[in-house]
Amino acid sequence: MPVFVGAASAANSGTGSLHVAAASATKARGFTLVELLVVFAIMALVIGVAPVAYEKLQDSLHYRETVRGMVSALRAARQQAVLTGHDVLFELDLRERHYGVQGGPAHPIAPALTVRATVADTEVLDQRLDIRFLPSGAATGGEVDILRPSGSGVRLRVGWFLGRVQQQALEP
Repeated sequence: MPVFVGAASAANSGTGSLHVAAASATKARGFTLVELLVVFAIMALVIGVAPVAYEKLQDSLHYRETVRGMVSALRAARQQAVLTGHDVLFELDLRERHYGVQGGPAHPIAPALTVRATVADTEVLDQRLDIRFLPSGAATGGEVDILRPSGSGVRLRVGWFLGRVQQQALEP
């Protein structure tokens, strides 16, 4: 970096000004020990917080994915029953921790989530719970609770008369 020095008087030859400018340029090149320690402390803090934030983000993504997927599967089962004219089952297997429309792909439930369900007695087989959708659009009805580790979550309600799927927030 060039250093420009103004005009020097006869009493000051200008060498002192060059010496001061050169010394200040040398001093500005490095970092002090305190500055380095502050930077390392901030980096350690960020590295310590990042895994916790990432885990919470993953849990939130799994929760949203499960809720959207389950609502979508319930509505797809109802639509399929109406279009085909045959009963269609929405299956929820609590032991194997997956759900889906009968005959379709099974969607996994994340381990961190708690799932509870209430369905008609005739639709329970061991740990597999079904909600049956009829060609008229009606259903056997039921409720599925999807809970986060914090205890908050959502309740999915399937009405027996119209087979309509509704969501209701659950507080811990």
